[in-house]
Order: sequence, then C-alpha cells, then structure tokens
Amino acid sequence: MVQQYLDHCKQILTNRRSNFKGGSKESGLISLFGYQNEYDLREGFPLLTTKKMHTDSIIHELVWFLRGETNIKYLEDNKCSIWRADTFQHNLPDMIKAGIFPAGMKKYSPEWDEAMKEYGKKIREEPGFSEEWGESGPIYGRQWRKWQSSDGRLIDQLQWAIWKTKNYPDRKHVCVSAWNPEFIYEMSKPGTTMAIPPCHVLYNINVTNNKLSLLLYQRSCDAFLGVPFNIASYALLTMILAQVCGYEPGEFIHTYGDIHVYGNHYEQVKEQISRTPRPFPKIWINPEKKNIDDFTIDDFKIIDYDPHPAIKGEITAVGGFNEKERIDFKNKEKSLMQNSKQSLLG
Repeated sequence: MVQQYLDHCKQILTNRRSNFKGGSKESGLISLFGYQNEYDLREGFPLLTTKKMHTDSIIHELVWFLRGETNIKYLEDNKCSIWRADTFQHNLPDMIKAGIFPAGMKKYSPEWDEAMKEYGKKIREEPGFSEEWGESGPIYGRQWRKWQSSDGRLIDQLQWAIWKTKNYPDRKHVCVSAWNPEFIYEMSKPGTTMAIPPCHVLYNINVTNNKLSLLLYQRSCDAFLGVPFNIASYALLTMILAQVCGYEPGEFIHTYGDIHVYGNHYEQVKEQISRTPRPFPKIWINPEKKNIDDFTIDDFKIIDYDPHPAIKGEITAVGGFNEKERIDFKNKEKSLMQNSKQSLLG
C-alpha cells in the first residue's frame, strides 16, 4: 500500500507541473494535481516505514482536534511543537504591540527561530500566557466540534456525523468540513482569521458491508513532511470512528489537490524513495472506548513498527495571508458592487 505514496513522490520529481519560489529562502516547488491513494486498513496501519515517524505527535494532534481545542498548550505540554510556528506567527503582531517580542524580526532568521523557542517555553511555563497568546484561531477542532452558525448556535459536526452513521449507515451525505469561509483569508473579519487555512479540508464517511471507510480531500499537500503525517492521522481517525459507530474499519481514501515537494526537500525525497518499504505496523485501540470524547494517547499502541531511520527536513512556509490582500479584496468588492448597481439602474 505504501508504494502508492512513493510512486507519487517519484512522479512529482519527474513531472514538474509548477515551479515557484517562496518560504524562508528561494525554494522551487514541483507538484502534481488531482491524485488519489487508497489504504485498506485490514492490511495494517499505514504508518510510513521508509523513514521513522514521530507517532506521539500524530496521536496528540488528533486527540487535540477531537476535543475541539485550538489552544496549543496541550500540544506544548506533551512535547508536540507542530503547531508552534503557525500559532506564533498568528499572534506575533499583537505580541509585538504588547512588547513581548521585538519588531522587525526577519521570518525564519536565527532571531525568529529563537523567539519561537522562547514562545513555546512561555506557553508551557508561564501561568496565563497560553490563555492570552496560545490560540491558533478557529482551526480544525473548532470547526469539527463548534461550528458557529448564522443564528448563534454551535454545531458539533463530528457528533452529528457519528449519530448519522450509527443510525443511517446507508446515507451518503455524512461530511465534516473544516473550510469555513468566515475565518479564511480575505473573507474573514480582521482579527478572526485562522492561523492557517485548512489543508485537509473535508472528510466524507461511508459504510458498505458493515465496514466504515473515510475519504479525505486535502487541498495542499507537502509530500515529504506533511502527507505521511496526514495519512497516519486520518487512517487512525477512520479506525476510531469505526469503533465508536460499531463497524469494522474499511478503507482510508486520500484525495490530493496540489501534492508537492519543496526545493529544500528534493534530496530527502530521493533518499526516501531509494529505501525498501517494510511491512506496515498494527495499531491497538482500547476496545472499551466507545465515546469520541473519551480518547487519550494511552488508548493507542503501535505494534511491530520497524522503520528506516528518520530523515530531517526544514519546514518551508509559502503563501500565507497579510492585511494588504484583505484591503485589495475589499476594494475590488466595492468596485464590483458599484458596477452591478449601475448596470441595474441603467
């Protein structure tokens, strides 16, 4: 099953659909668009073996999402720093105004990196700091469990999906979405933007022959660092939902929008695809847990995981949002509205 992922990595390196520069240094990006992999969860837990994965971080992040949390203190307290950079950047303008960090730091400079380390330490150790500065905005957990409706209700999409799947397994509309335009880029109000718009946008649950399968649509996919993490996380989510809903695990189906390799990961990907995959491990999930809110990291154990050594690579951040783009968008909106009114009157 893992060969699908490795084949896509090979294809990306040889089929250069796009190329642009971005991130902390000039880093060409090469990509494919619109591909899909399928993992039969009866054949093992799809945790990559061509490099060692940090399994505790995968599980902690998923538990964090399932709890509907958006404050990174839980992650930092459990030595999981994967949301630190985005949350630091999200809160930095206000922390600069408050005098906590200096203005003028160049992104991903040594000074920036040191400030991020200090930020993580403050989150963990300083009482009250995480409450004020640890929020990453209305990201995945918030949208899954506390979607704000137009009439003021908080909608728990995940609990609805579980109820529907338990009681009406033949229905095809059981989807959970993290893509809420109210909190994304130029569509959001100032001060409400997510730290990063959802990369894994929406998942769809299906039950066939008493087996629960899940399809994920992921719009933007970092093939070296992010995708192996996402595969394991959503495969685990599929297995958890199968247990909670009373079905056998079926397939995890991973649909990619833009799946890419950054220029500073080319050599790492070449190293990875040169390695021979080993059998997938298994995962034990505490069979006594039947409520989605009750899972902790102690309810999971990885069995027979025999990976190749880890391969390190720097995170490459491209894209992102700034307030100038919001102003440009609003000006364009006004222009379009004026033209529309004139057309109606004329």
